[in-house]
Amino acid sequence: MSYLGYVVAAYAVFVVVLGGEFLASWLQVRRELRNARRRVARQAAARAHPVPPSVSNELIR
Repeated sequence: MSYLGYVVAAYAVFVVVLGGEFLASWLQVRRELRNARRRVARQAAARAHPVPPSVSNELIR
């Protein structure tokens, strides 16, 4: 009795799962980098155009 088919299937499943995990983590890193770039751009824009104190006080209330 040969177990070759089972071994090949097990390795194939392993490779597919490993590839899926790699792809998911790669996509997550890309998403987080994009979010970080957007956050930096928003902060730079906020520093370039500060809100007058009267407006910011009104928003706090």
